[in-house]
Amino acid sequence: MALTDPEGEYLFDELVRSVHDRGPLEVLEAVESYAAAIGLGRIIVYVVDIQQRLLVPLTEGEPLPVDGTTAGSAYRSETLRLVEAEGWLELWLPLRDGVDRMGVLCVCAPFLDEPTLRRCQTLASLLGLVITSKRAYSDTYARHTRTRPVHLRTEMLRAFLPPRTLGTARGISTAVLEPAYELGGDAFDHSLTKDVLHVAILDAMGHDLASGLTASVAMAGARSARRNGAGLRELTAEVEEALTAWLPERFCTGVFATLNLGNGLFSWVNCAHPAPLLIRKGRLAPGALERDSELPLGLAEIGAGTARTVHELRLEPGDQVLLYTDGVTEAHDGQGRMFGLERFADFIIRATSAEEPAPETLRRLIHAIHDHQRGSFTDDATIVLLEWTPDGPGADRTPQA
Repeated sequence: MALTDPEGEYLFDELVRSVHDRGPLEVLEAVESYAAAIGLGRIIVYVVDIQQRLLVPLTEGEPLPVDGTTAGSAYRSETLRLVEAEGWLELWLPLRDGVDRMGVLCVCAPFLDEPTLRRCQTLASLLGLVITSKRAYSDTYARHTRTRPVHLRTEMLRAFLPPRTLGTARGISTAVLEPAYELGGDAFDHSLTKDVLHVAILDAMGHDLASGLTASVAMAGARSARRNGAGLRELTAEVEEALTAWLPERFCTGVFATLNLGNGLFSWVNCAHPAPLLIRKGRLAPGALERDSELPLGLAEIGAGTARTVHELRLEPGDQVLLYTDGVTEAHDGQGRMFGLERFADFIIRATSAEEPAPETLRRLIHAIHDHQRGSFTDDATIVLLEWTPDGPGADRTPQA
């Protein structure tokens, strides 16, 4: 007998109430009970590993590749997938925290009507929120997303990193970084406050524990300043002060930027870092964001009394801004051939033309860089991609003649 809407709402209400006092995996027991009550079969939650190559089940089962599987297709496209298997329907739904991809949910059902589909989608939304809240104080999910131990300096940096992707329908910031288990001194940060995306990318000197500490202090300084309402010039000065006070022998390069999602104003400070790239209407705009070079962070004594310059550029709808570290373009293969700026930009342009989600573009791009140098990173490679879509996703980006 089909479940009525009031009955379904009551059962879902009971599920929501029950998850608060349950552990990370005990939540899945409550979800399975709910699924059985509304006529569903097996429920499996998969979380993506930190390199976004595998979808790992939180309970029984084997990991599934992100590439070449139905589960992976749901993750890559951020849309549901439905297949028939052994007399059951298998529904694969993306698990997300806002716009950040976390994994997929597999739901087996004997049939699938509109109310059941709606309940499955609501369940996926709830699980995304529950996993996000519980992973803040549990190692359970972290263990499932790692295929091998991470270095100490990497553990320290990852403790500071935000989710890979955040934003709204009007604009997003998404990032990737490698080597995932042996990070040196690269880091990224982003945050959303009302109508403004705040973004930072950092590349600390060296590849040791002190490099990770340098990037961590710089991020902490930037966050402290940002949360106290500082503008970019003041924020950069506070990062400089923190590094000079606590790590006087270390320095790092970086870009600190903001994107106003209301009017498209992109503002940035560049501290001896590779210039951001602007992609507009399917083409790279050469030199659009290049400005005079400034000193790295942490060399305040050399540049004492010199305020950082805040640059501004008004973006157009559909514009993309790429921030990156030199480990991206300087990645080289066995013959010494670098990945290069042209290949880097062309990869983004082609993916955008195919209307691929930005997080998926960066996932494939960092894997391409990984494969280019056969997985042997001699330098960290970090990429942050900003998109401004004031009219929502899918805004016209057709190249103009």
